[in-house]
Amino acid sequence: MLSACTGSTSSHVASSARTQRKPRAHAHRLVALERSLHLFVEANVQRAVQTLPGLTSLLGVAYLTLHLASTAGVLLWLHPRRPEGFPFVRTALLLASGLALVGFLVYPTAPPRLAGVGLVDTVSGGHVDLDRGLVSSLYNPYAALPSMHIGYALIVAVALLRHGRRLLVRAIGALYPPFVLLVIVATGNHFFLDAAAGALVAGLAAALAALLTRRPATTRLAALQSAGAAHEQIEYLNAHATGTQLGNGLGGHNGCLVLGRG
Repeated sequence: MLSACTGSTSSHVASSARTQRKPRAHAHRLVALERSLHLFVEANVQRAVQTLPGLTSLLGVAYLTLHLASTAGVLLWLHPRRPEGFPFVRTALLLASGLALVGFLVYPTAPPRLAGVGLVDTVSGGHVDLDRGLVSSLYNPYAALPSMHIGYALIVAVALLRHGRRLLVRAIGALYPPFVLLVIVATGNHFFLDAAAGALVAGLAAALAALLTRRPATTRLAALQSAGAAHEQIEYLNAHATGTQLGNGLGGHNGCLVLGRG
């Protein structure tokens, strides 16, 4: 019985080591590339944050909560209040997730905290452990490249900057991606190149989403006519081939009728 248990444990350890070997090797390649580009300063960022009392804990909480909460919050805000922007943001997030999944499968990469490169896990502690228990069962620890914390953050930022009418909302949109970058680096969960890859994925997803959700001018004009728009408004849109002036020429009700079905 004891022999069987010992053998099972040894087999599990060996299997775990094999699982970690490739992602750690990929992480070391990223470090080598960052060193050649003079970008490997993640450990310096982490140490600087640790000198400020309470900041490490704050960033740890942000890492666990902001990624999904802010994304869901923006979608829930867009759908009823800015329906013209919802299809693009929804589609961009879905496409970014699909592209990232390909990256995770093709090039599994360990985060800095698991790569043995001088960074520590500042999130785990107390009731939270990223590598054991319930939290570890909810995500893949070797899906660090690309960073979808950054990918989602950039798409959220675009939504806030494009559709926020108040200066505060747009300011939050502008500051959100840099804050997320600080969070993921200082907590030991991503390299700067992970973030760059996440930005690339977000850009590709946004470009594809723009193509998929763009409505032809003829379709928009037909919708305007059915919504009862004035002849001058239709002529303006026909001349400019755009639907971006709906808020100026039409009442809010008709604007939602035209744009809310994208």
